[in-house]
Amino acid sequence: MAFDHKGRVVVIMGVSGAGKSTIGDMLAKVLNCSFLDADDFHPLSNKEKMSQGIPLSDEDRIPWLETLRGVLKDKLDNGKTVILGCSSLQKHYREILRSADADYMHGSYASTVQFVLLDAKADVLAARLEKRAAEGKHFMPATLLQSQLESLHIDEGEGIFKVDATLSPLIIVSKIQTFLFSDFEQATGNRDC
Repeated sequence: MAFDHKGRVVVIMGVSGAGKSTIGDMLAKVLNCSFLDADDFHPLSNKEKMSQGIPLSDEDRIPWLETLRGVLKDKLDNGKTVILGCSSLQKHYREILRSADADYMHGSYASTVQFVLLDAKADVLAARLEKRAAEGKHFMPATLLQSQLESLHIDEGEGIFKVDATLSPLIIVSKIQTFLFSDFEQATGNRDC
């Protein structure tokens, strides 16, 4: 099923181990658009800090988020839809990404950049991270999970769609699709999506 609405970004967000890459890649395939993993845009210095168990500071994150914003702005300016897997733990980080939309008014949360939170309990996330580390699949150690959970702040007014990350990936993708298409219909009045 192709996603007809052009010029839209869907950020699959959450802490490490939530399933952002898995779900983002699956969703992009279903919607016939591209998937970007924000981790691929981290400078080596950020990856080295995280692999050593050192949490990133705003000084580390802001330039990375600004780089992502530039990539998203280019996609939006060219009428492209893209799925981004990105932790986006705090509101001011999400505001940077929302501002990739040239028409975005800071603090309004009305943007072509939307967020979906993959939500799971700490013990589930820790088990996923330990499994991933044992397989050598990621640079982020499970020891940073607690700092990420403490950094995660959601303002209910932002309109972030929350999905239980313990559901099967196919069900999660289906729930996100339903949200996206119902949101598109409400915004445009188009019932033929």
